[in-house]
This record gives sequence, C-alpha cells and structure tokens, in this order.
Amino acid sequence: MAGSPYTARGLRRVLSWWPPYRFAGVRVLHIAEDWSSARVRMRLGRTNRNAFGTHFGGSLYSMSDPFWALLVLHRLGEDYVVWDKAAEIEFVSPGRGEVFAEFVLAEERVAEIRAATEGGAKALPWFDSTVTAADGTVIARVRKQLYVRRKATRR
Repeated sequence: MAGSPYTARGLRRVLSWWPPYRFAGVRVLHIAEDWSSARVRMRLGRTNRNAFGTHFGGSLYSMSDPFWALLVLHRLGEDYVVWDKAAEIEFVSPGRGEVFAEFVLAEERVAEIRAATEGGAKALPWFDSTVTAADGTVIARVRKQLYVRRKATRR
C-alpha cells in the first residue's frame, strides 16, 4: 500500500515482536507480499493459559483480531477507509499446545468490496476464519465484520 510504513514482511516482524503478541505466545508466521493471506501460530504457555490449563479465550481471539482489516486495507489501497466493526467467536474445543489461524483473501472478495463501495457507499462485509490445533481439530471459529468506504476525493 502506498504510504504504508510497512511491507508485508516488515509488518510480520513488527507484529511478532509487539508486546501483546509476544507475551501471549503469538507469532505471525506469514503475510503474503501481495497481502492475499496470513498465517499465525500461538503456543500454549503460562502467560496465555486459563484456569483449565487451555488457551485463554481472549488470546484465541486476539491472534485473529487484526488480520482481515490489514489484508483488506492493503489490498484496496490508500483510497479506502477500513475499520473493524464487529466480531464473534465460537469456542469449539479446548485449545492445548500450538494453535493456528489462517486468513486467505480471495480477489473476488476484493472486487465485491470495490463494487459495493463504488460511488461512496459503505460496505460491511463479514469474514470467517478458524483457529485449529496442529492436527486440524477446530478450536474456535472467528467472524469479523469490517466497515469499508472509499475516501472522499478532494477537489
């Protein structure tokens, strides 16, 4: 994205060292250079373990929190405003050990958002992701709704 201080690789490094992620055991494994996907891992440790010995639900959510907005923002470019609007999380299984979340933003979704925001209208798209254990067991399902609008042009 023009004007962004970060490349995908640079943002991956910054997020992996960002204190809330670092202390929660979250590591950003990959952000595609074209901003089409991201993959995140969280290890279970004493700083993100709940009273039941499983991943704290807030950590499961936080590992998923910024990625849809970041991918959409960078794919659309600086002519758009992208904010988080709403979120839902469903806890499916207890998370033990390493858990992963993957985000894939298809070109069709980007095109849908561009079409929906043409002429200054806002779009409120939903995005789904899954937090899984290393063996593929579903730990949580996360839904994020974004607010997207094309910025007003200045004359």
